[in-house]
Order: sequence, then C-alpha cells, then structure tokens
Amino acid sequence: MWGHLNNQCPKYPRRILDKKQKLLSFEATNELSGTLKAVIFNQNDCRDALCRMVVIDELPFRFVGGLGFRSFCAVIQPKFVIPSRMTIARDVVHLYNSEMEKLKKELTKDDQRVCLTTDCWTSNQQIPYLCLTVHYIDSDWCLKKRILNFVQISNHKGETIAKLIEDCLHKWGIERVFTITVDNATANDVAVSILKRRFNGWEGSVLNGEYMHVRCCAHILNLIVSDGLKELHHSISAIRAAVRYIRLSTARVEKLSACVVKEKIDFKGKLVLDVPTRWNSTYKMLEVALKCQKAFERYEEEDSKYLQYFLEEEGGKKKFGPPSKIDWANASRFVEFLRSFYQATLKFSATKSVTSNCFYLELGEIFNLLKNLALTNDSLLLDMVSNMKKKFDKYWGNLDNTNMLLYVAAVLDPRYKLGYITYCLVVSMMPKLFLISSSKFKHC
Repeated sequence: MWGHLNNQCPKYPRRILDKKQKLLSFEATNELSGTLKAVIFNQNDCRDALCRMVVIDELPFRFVGGLGFRSFCAVIQPKFVIPSRMTIARDVVHLYNSEMEKLKKELTKDDQRVCLTTDCWTSNQQIPYLCLTVHYIDSDWCLKKRILNFVQISNHKGETIAKLIEDCLHKWGIERVFTITVDNATANDVAVSILKRRFNGWEGSVLNGEYMHVRCCAHILNLIVSDGLKELHHSISAIRAAVRYIRLSTARVEKLSACVVKEKIDFKGKLVLDVPTRWNSTYKMLEVALKCQKAFERYEEEDSKYLQYFLEEEGGKKKFGPPSKIDWANASRFVEFLRSFYQATLKFSATKSVTSNCFYLELGEIFNLLKNLALTNDSLLLDMVSNMKKKFDKYWGNLDNTNMLLYVAAVLDPRYKLGYITYCLVVSMMPKLFLISSSKFKHC
C-alpha cells in the first residue's frame, strides 16, 4: 500500500516526485527587505518554525490542535505532520535551552564586558517581581539587550536582590560587569554595594567598581517632575474630571467623537486618563484633551447631564469643572512646560540606541529651563519650578552624586568632547562645580 501511495498514486498529497527538487522562496531579512532562497520541505525545519511562532506570538500550546490551524496547514503544506501540544511544549523548552547556550557563549567569549539594569515592583496581586536585563556590544558593534531573569522575589531588601542577581550571573557565567543601573531606592544602594564586593573578588570590575553604580536618569527625572506636580492645579483636576466623565460610557465616547467630526478636528485617537503616580500620563492626558477642546465645549451644549456631573461630590469634596477657557489656557501652558521633560524622558528611556552620551546635553537643557523659569513672574509655574529645582539640586546639583562615566560618555561623543563640557560648566550651566568636575575627569 505504501509503495502504491508513494510511487504511483497521483492524488496522494504527500507523494514526493523528486526528493532533490527545490523551490524558490522569499526569505525576509527584516520588515522591508529579503532574499530569494532555494528550499526543500523539511519536517524538522517546519516544526522548529512552528515552535518559534508559538513563542514570538505568545500563542497557547493548544493552538496547534485547533481545527482552523490544521485546515490551514492541510492546504499550504499537506506533507507537514502537525505535532501535538505536548510535543510543542517540549520543543519550546528545547528551544529555550538552545538559545540560552548561544547567548551564554556570546556573553562570555572574548572577555565580553556587560552592563546590567534591574528593577523591582509589586503586582496588583501584591506579588513582588524582579527583572534583570543585560546590555552589551556584540562583535559587529551592534547594541544588544537581553532579559536574563524575570522572577518572583521574596521581598525588596537589598540583600535579597543582590543574592538573586549573583545567582543569575553565576548561571549565565557572567563575571565582567561594567555598570549596574537601578532606581533610587535605598535597597538598591545596599544591593549594589554587596555586588560591588563580589565583582571585585571575581576581578571582573573596572577601577574596583568605583563607577559601577548608575542611578536611572529617567527615574530621577520622574521624581523631579512628580515633586513639582505634587499639588496639582485645579485646571488639571477640571480637565481630568471631564475626561473621566466621557470615558465612563461608550455612548459618551461616541458622542464626543461626533463632536470632533462636527468641529472638523483632525484627531483619530482616544482620550487618555492619567495615572496619579505617573506624571507623563498627566502630560499625555492634557495634550490629547487640548486637541479636543472645541469638541468638549460643543459636548457641554449637547449633553444635559454633563454639567450635573460636576455638581456631585467626590470623597466629600466638590468636583472641579467643567473646564473653562482659563482652565484650557492653563493646561496649554502646563503642556508646553512639561514637553521638554517628556522628550528628555523618552531619550533617557530609549532601548534600541545608546543613551549615556545624551545625559549631559539633556541635563544642561533641564537646568537652564528651570533656571530661566525661576526668574519669570509666571505665578502659575513658579511654585512648581521651585519644588522641581530643589529636587534637581538634590540629585544632580552636586557632581559627587552623579556617576562620572555619564560625563565621560559625553566627552567621547565627537559632537561634544571635553571642550564643550568645560565650556558648559564654566560659562552657562554650573560654574561652581567646575573645579570638582575637572579633577574627577582627570581621575576617570
């Protein structure tokens, strides 16, 4: 029977006419380009590609047993024997181990030195987690980022964090660490000091780890702006209440969208409601709401319940709103003021490009912005700027609190070099810190 099917039956879909016959196939090298390649059907290659698809698209293992997927495979390649969900689960584990070995070799060959970033947080279920990421330059001079560990942690104590990171580095065979970037929690200070001693014992640190500890610039900037927005202006509260009212009902969202069309506003997005602990979400909320200002004003005329909503009490206090023209004008000034900090946060938080060299330039722009605004008579922003300046001085006002490698990165940038750094410290930015910085640059 098998001889008849494989050699004679013309309607058998898995019949192989010529085992050496290949087909031209377009192999994508990236999203925009690819190359032609001669391929031949291979069960193992197809199975490996299916395994990678399940991982990349985060599909459940039972996906391979679905009727739709099996019907699709029967049409596109009848020769492919679809594995079971248990087989795919084993293939995923095998793929993980294989990729782990490849990455381990890449991280340890040719005395590779790496940088680490780590963060801890607690989920909504009150479960603490830790994520450890490695950053390095490969042999082709390309910046790479890989997550080494994402795991539950018993607590946020420095000793616990340090032990977990040390165990992970042992597992990956990593000994040569350049820097560790963390946020400004006290526990992280303890963890880095412990790890510094460990790395010095492994002889894997630079300058005995003196410049190993890097404080996350995006986190510091978040603290600076959050301190300025601690006491939110009533104009922000009024716009937030208006956005919340619209988002409470799908019918209201559709009605506001109709107002956007009637006012001929070029806006296709959705309203954003901010999160109290993230100032950048407040910035995005105001930025989007300002685009729809005329639509909000028209909505007020068309919805009789809109004004009644603001007469209700919330937490024993009367709501602010609805937003007046003065509130919208104030919001516009807030957005203009916060835009520089938002753009700086995006630059600090970039993951696909080097960010250390842009620290000094952004630091100078933020310093000058706060200094100039502190001299204005704008009462709306003056208190906010005063609080932000105090927080800025706490973290960046003294070079002893800043990792000097961030300044060295700017010196190595061919656009700036040492002359530019010196000029900024002496003339435009922080002349009183010049003597301290000069000695530190020589030491580095």
